[in-house]
Amino acid sequence: MGRLFGTDGVRGVANQDLTAELAMALGSAAARRLGSVGGRARRVAVVGRDPRASGEMLEAAVIAGIASEGVDALRVGVLPTPAVAYLAGAYDADFGVMISASHNPMPDNGIKIFGPGGHKLDDAAEDRIEELVHQGPGHRPTGAGIGRVVDAEDALDRYLRHVGKAVTTRLDGLSVVVDCAHGAASAAAPRAYRAAGANVIAINAEPNGLNINEACGSTHMGALQAAVVAHGADLGLAHDGDADRCLAVDADGQIIDGDAIMVILALAMQDAGELASNTLVTTVMSNLGLHLAMRAAGIDVRTTGVGDRYVLEELRAGEYSLGGEQSGHIVMPAFGTTGDGILTGLRLMSRMAHTHASLAALAEPMQTLPQVLINVQVADKATVAEAPSVRTAVAEAERALGDSGRILLRPSGTEQVVRVMVEAADEDTARRLAVRVADSVSEQS
Repeated sequence: MGRLFGTDGVRGVANQDLTAELAMALGSAAARRLGSVGGRARRVAVVGRDPRASGEMLEAAVIAGIASEGVDALRVGVLPTPAVAYLAGAYDADFGVMISASHNPMPDNGIKIFGPGGHKLDDAAEDRIEELVHQGPGHRPTGAGIGRVVDAEDALDRYLRHVGKAVTTRLDGLSVVVDCAHGAASAAAPRAYRAAGANVIAINAEPNGLNINEACGSTHMGALQAAVVAHGADLGLAHDGDADRCLAVDADGQIIDGDAIMVILALAMQDAGELASNTLVTTVMSNLGLHLAMRAAGIDVRTTGVGDRYVLEELRAGEYSLGGEQSGHIVMPAFGTTGDGILTGLRLMSRMAHTHASLAALAEPMQTLPQVLINVQVADKATVAEAPSVRTAVAEAERALGDSGRILLRPSGTEQVVRVMVEAADEDTARRLAVRVADSVSEQS
């Protein structure tokens, strides 16, 4: 049996992989592992979800598991993942639980657990929770010892006041189209942007439990691109199902991805003296164009493995102030313990308002190099990269690229697949070299 926790909590098809029984067991195990550290008379856990239909069932199951261990559940309802992380700290809770499958399609769902202060759990804590799940329930309290369930009526308002503090310049006169992905951003994002002064046109902001991420949001940008042009807006912002991501569209409908957003924010923070150690943290998948833009600005770049947890670990270890992923998952530790799409949108628009510059102009330092990605099915993804013929093919590609590109071989985290990624000054070169290396990888199967 594989590890229960993946890179972003426990995830699968709701009611098939992620059942009510498993959700209850996870709630119970989390309460035993995390609900006993404070020593207070009444322990408490914050529980939130995105609007997908299965979240109602899983929320009830998680809360039942939590309450069965004598921990009170503070139900915050449909809120972004970063809001639940923030509220775990703001309410001084023992831990927090978010029920969401982020950008995944509606049939999927997931359970993310945050420790005290809203921080993601380390591997050791997740392993202990998994052990407790397999052990089954322990000695459960009765009578007054059973946990209670309370609805936090002020949860959204608290979160909105928090993200509002990140606005450095009022957004009056700025028009933005926001694609809420029929997800957790639907109520929060338009309110946050309007409170900061922006003129907001919200699209895909009518969740019915079944339409989350359906041909919309940060994984399907076409509708947003068209809406920005049609409305003559200054920009567009796209969130995913749980609103921990943000991608943008400029006034001409061109996509501004996470790499470009990081460049814009890094330069803004450098100007303001807020970029700790003059360093940006990102993953190995960020385009070489980001590295070149940061080099030109005198900003150091620290790279990590793929996944926001590795970015978070590096941010905490180095006490850095900005990090993120190409997917639009941006983390600013001064304002939150995890990626926050709404916060990213506010900071991006604040930079526009402060400089009186268009989004396209702000993104100019980021010149994206053509990138080709080929997925190769293999028998053993762990050993392929060390095969002599593969190493030779990679070395030859690196010599051909010189300083004008790069090559990356990365085993998939979930499949027997090796991903071959090549960036070069032109797409033909990138594709030719990627195919050559991919063929050498394929020969090992």
